[in-house]
Amino acid sequence: MSYPTLSGRTAVVTGAASGMGEATARLLAANGARVALLARRKDRLAELAEELTAAGGVALAVPVDVTDQAAVDAAAAAVHQAFGPADLVVNNAGVMLPNPVTDGRLDEWTRMIDTNLTGALRIVRAFTADLLEAAAAGRTADLVSISSIGAHLTFPNYAVYSATKAALTHLSASLRTELGPRDVRVTTVEPGLTDTELGDHLDNPALTEQLQTMVEAIGPLAAEDVADLVAYATSRPRHVNLRQLIVLPTRQA
Repeated sequence: MSYPTLSGRTAVVTGAASGMGEATARLLAANGARVALLARRKDRLAELAEELTAAGGVALAVPVDVTDQAAVDAAAAAVHQAFGPADLVVNNAGVMLPNPVTDGRLDEWTRMIDTNLTGALRIVRAFTADLLEAAAAGRTADLVSISSIGAHLTFPNYAVYSATKAALTHLSASLRTELGPRDVRVTTVEPGLTDTELGDHLDNPALTEQLQTMVEAIGPLAAEDVADLVAYATSRPRHVNLRQLIVLPTRQA
């Protein structure tokens, strides 16, 4: 998959240690973007950065927990020191912890809200000035958020996860009203069932089995499918904003 217009851009990808974040970072780097890899797993990031560099790309491992404001501030400083201002930001870090709401899992609710929503806001806060600077200089500037089909559909036991994704989708739509008139594109990608490590976070055996049954019946998207959509959206001419992209496996209703 070749996207020549991505060459020379400076990208920040959160949740880059695995899944859609890793696949997106790989594709951006392969197309000539400088990529800052942000995630919690230091060893995995270092390994990925080394691999991308060995393949001829430019990558920087920046360990960070997006729920920690000081860590996000330090990560932004590290990106700026190494690459200068970013012009392509992919808010991908997220966690999915489904359980019946009657379980009252405040620990899970807090973690999902802090990661999926407040964490995304921390990244927006850290890099919006960069995007506005790039746009004002006549360059392409993109803010991409990876939401979920759960922002629109209801699933039992996924109430809080879906609520965080609905909030992220609406946040992106609202940000477009502020940033779009200043030539910063805001895009939301909403995947359906996708083969990532999100399912590994489940601690409810019944829901783990349910998810596996769906995977076997539907056939999930690959992380690379979502990465390709991110690369496609951000490689369009700068006056074209693909605002909201829903991507589902063909068999998913």
